[in-house]
Amino acid sequence: MGYPRALFCLFAVFLLVTARISVAADEAPATVNGEVVEVLEWDHLMPADFTLEGIIDVEEFSALDDLDPRAAELMDQLQVALQSAPIVPEMDGKMAKVPGFVVPIEGEGRVIYKFFLVPYFGACIHTPPPPSNQIIYVEYEPGVTLESIYDAVWVTGKLKTETFSHELASSGYGMEAFRIEPYEY
Repeated sequence: MGYPRALFCLFAVFLLVTARISVAADEAPATVNGEVVEVLEWDHLMPADFTLEGIIDVEEFSALDDLDPRAAELMDQLQVALQSAPIVPEMDGKMAKVPGFVVPIEGEGRVIYKFFLVPYFGACIHTPPPPSNQIIYVEYEPGVTLESIYDAVWVTGKLKTETFSHELASSGYGMEAFRIEPYEY
């Protein structure tokens, strides 16, 4: 018997999280407001021991048929667990630069003031949201006008370990952004 479709979708989301845009390692350190900016990759925001297997019994789930009521129960449990995925406490207060894609939350016209930064395009819109430790809620007071939400950006700002919930997703991190620029590899 194959994996239930819901589990397959979640595995696809986890694969997308690991196949995200990459960070150039040879970039010189910058400073913002006198603080050294640390360039982060998305896996820095997950505890080293965070896995899908740590959240749900994958063998039990994969043995279930799509129409089995237990599969729906386990899927609901998994969704709840992913919305409160563990964060890395040491990230609190870091001045960080993170690459990602914008999922608009609040703006006026084409100017976006609040958004989720996510590791891959379509997260929270075309696919189930990633774990909350792979979503950053960003506030950028001047607002940003993007050419296209299909394009990746670099966001530099002060990272906070805080939870933010919205109908699209829940984030485990927040950021007061100081700079948003196009992503260039």
